Amino acid sequence: MRSLTYFIAATLDGFIASPDAEHTMFLEGEDHGAWVLDHMPETLPTAVRHLVPGLDERDNERFDTVLMGRGTYERGLRDGHTSPYQHLRQYVVSSGLEDSEDPAVEVVRDDPLDFVRTLKKEDGLDIWLCGGGKAAAALRDEIDELIVKINPVVIGSGVPLFDSGYSPQRYEVVSGRVFDSGVTIMTYARARS
Repeated sequence: MRSLTYFIAATLDGFIASPDAEHTMFLEGEDHGAWVLDHMPETLPTAVRHLVPGLDERDNERFDTVLMGRGTYERGLRDGHTSPYQHLRQYVVSSGLEDSEDPAVEVVRDDPLDFVRTLKKEDGLDIWLCGGGKAAAALRDEIDELIVKINPVVIGSGVPLFDSGYSPQRYEVVSGRVFDSGVTIMTYARARS
């Protein structure tokens, strides 16, 4: 069965974006960028894949599907990207968004948990949840793996990693690595009871 991985950049105080959905506080590239390219090359947006020699010719290795929340998708739209991950099947989880501006991006209006459970039963590679906080909260019970690029910055407020009420859920550490850039990449698996 396919798994759902929430791979996301976060601040030390647990935010994945500023209050106005900006990501400029995060370190890009640096030494941790090579790790991402080695382990999850599909997470690089289509608009910049050509900057990495040979990446466009590679087959997807880990993910073939991406889920985004409405805020994450609309952030890309503001930058002119109607299909931010053309090399993946793209879904936007949103009950309020009408149709996507691009036929390659499908809007999921119904229960996202049922939708993800159906996706997991399909053949294929794993599923990447790339944001945002509301989508992660809605899909929390189906997230099998949590990979967080913890950036050495505190912003005080913004979009939280999980935008939901209090409800503890345990994860087990799988691995962790601290890079010279100060970014720490932590991998967790959802604890099974």
